[in-house]
Amino acid sequence: MQYDQDITRANDVAAQAFDRMKHEGIPPAPTNFEVWYVYFANVNQDLKTELNAIRAANGKITAQDCLMLHQKYLSENRHQDLYQKAGDQIHSALQDVSGLMNNVREATTEYSGTLESVTQKISTVKSPEDIKKVMESVAKDTAKMLEQNKKLEDQLSKSSRAMDELKHDLERVRREAMTDGLTGLSNRKSFDDQIKSLADSCIQEGKTFTLLMVDIDHFKSFNDNFGHQVGDQVLRLVARTLTDGVKGKDFAARYGGEEFAILLPDTNLNGGVIVGDNLRKTLATKEIVNRASGEHLGKITMSVGAAQFYPGEDTESLIERADAALYTAKHNGRNQVAAAPTPVLSSQKKA
Repeated sequence: MQYDQDITRANDVAAQAFDRMKHEGIPPAPTNFEVWYVYFANVNQDLKTELNAIRAANGKITAQDCLMLHQKYLSENRHQDLYQKAGDQIHSALQDVSGLMNNVREATTEYSGTLESVTQKISTVKSPEDIKKVMESVAKDTAKMLEQNKKLEDQLSKSSRAMDELKHDLERVRREAMTDGLTGLSNRKSFDDQIKSLADSCIQEGKTFTLLMVDIDHFKSFNDNFGHQVGDQVLRLVARTLTDGVKGKDFAARYGGEEFAILLPDTNLNGGVIVGDNLRKTLATKEIVNRASGEHLGKITMSVGAAQFYPGEDTESLIERADAALYTAKHNGRNQVAAAPTPVLSSQKKA
């Protein structure tokens, strides 16, 4: 898991983690420490919710509880383990179905032989009693065939439900791996994948897009003045503002710390500046209220750097230009949008 806290925030969270482990009588082992660090850093809401539920039910948290929570939410192997488990379940389901298919195939072959035999016997029967015996044999083999088909149908239904559950679980794991735990936005890994895919698509289709780099103004001093819990509240407010303000194929992510990134497909630089300015104005109308005390803490603002993608430019260069534009917006007084100039590409330099 990635941690974006500055040194002051990290020291504060670490101190809370050690104090809680001492209070709970839990050894300060690395896995235990990470569970409590994540808890107080407020970067994984699912872990925090489950830990609180365990403490409410049992009155305390044990080292075993910490190990379980670490394996479930923080272990680097948890996704690999889930994928391995899914693969094992799929393999088992396929083996079950394959075994039943073989049984049905054998029963079908046997039943086909029975029908051929019946045809021969009917041609030679001499009495109603002989016909009755032949039909009883057919009925018995038919019942056996129907039973095999019913088993196969039930197993296929069971396997289908298992596959649906696995699909749901794997999708949850995929979302978790690509989502920032605090804000609910896409994380840096997801952004890196998305911008590369978008750039490749634009090159192939002759289109363009604009990147917005967004940074909260004076966030560190805001944290220092009002506390990190309020700082987390600010990050979530900005995330909601970005989510509500972008539509369709637009993509918003937490880039790191108090910095965010927005991809605007099929949007040129002028359009990107307009989107960034609308988001900036919307955020500036919202006031922060301390949820614990109800105190009104004022408004927050953000600065934005915009850069348009040009074929022949790599994504690293695009991000650098957007970051430079963001720095310009900060340098010019903050709470504004700055546009990056058109890049000088290698092909233009040769010309």
